[in-house]
Amino acid sequence: MKIPSNITTLIAGIILTLVSLWYGQNHHLLPEAVSEEAPLVDGLFNMMMTVATGLFLIVECVLIYSLFKFRKRPNDPTDGPPVHGNVPLEILWTAIPAVIILIVGIYSFEVYNSMGGLDPMAAHGTMAHHSKKMPGAAIAATLPDKTNNQLALGVGASPDEQGTNPDLNINVTGLQFAWLFNYPESGVTSGELHVPIGREVKLNISANDVIHAFWVPQFRLKQDAIPGRETQLRFTPKIPGTYPVICAELCGAYHGAMKTQVIVETPEEFDTWLQSQIAANQENLNQAVAVNPENMSTSEFLTPYAQEMGINSDTLQQLHIH
Repeated sequence: MKIPSNITTLIAGIILTLVSLWYGQNHHLLPEAVSEEAPLVDGLFNMMMTVATGLFLIVECVLIYSLFKFRKRPNDPTDGPPVHGNVPLEILWTAIPAVIILIVGIYSFEVYNSMGGLDPMAAHGTMAHHSKKMPGAAIAATLPDKTNNQLALGVGASPDEQGTNPDLNINVTGLQFAWLFNYPESGVTSGELHVPIGREVKLNISANDVIHAFWVPQFRLKQDAIPGRETQLRFTPKIPGTYPVICAELCGAYHGAMKTQVIVETPEEFDTWLQSQIAANQENLNQAVAVNPENMSTSEFLTPYAQEMGINSDTLQQLHIH
């Protein structure tokens, strides 16, 4: 019994669609999603993976079919028929990619807007203000800021949260070859990022030397750190754990070593960590206070200078008072 070609094509199309949909949702190529914004990116990626799988299967099946169907037969010295073009086919293979690209573009725009990428209220202050709250900013020269009253670059507040303040502000500075995180409300500066679950976090990102890129794959967020221009990221962590922070922009010889970690913890654990850092900073500050010379004798005050000048007891014995 010969199955009609249209039924065969229909069955093949159903199988291809089911396989593409299944693989598009079960590719396991992405790491764990640990922020509330991550599912938006995952949905877009899964859709593109579904389309890519379908196109791949169509192209490969047609290629394999053509290899067998149109292969040269034994003892057949003739040439194939001359084909100079097929206008309907060319229109078809031009229209289909155009429609796919249009759909992906619209979907990407909606995801970007839903995550806060089109936040019109994201005006920000000067880099000088940012650097003032970041003690580590003195490590490298900061370029002058000329971006007052400009819209911030990056992912800001979502449409539902525009005009509201985040629960936690953190200043992030990238420099060759490290990340520094400053919590301006408490004055704490750390080499690793700590954020609490369920609280919206805003990162004010800048660079002191060259362009870096702040990237946390599990958050599905990546943003350039630009010298002289502040960028931002707003997100809400939802799963506790320790995740890598990677520089995704070639920034110098040790770019590959520019890594740290973000620690997502419960609000109670975060508050405990923050208080411990405040106490440690206070202790270090007390130890770094300069000695008051009023409480020192003349010999105690001059001893360090005498040692630097190479003056000792033997040198003093050679001096004669006339």
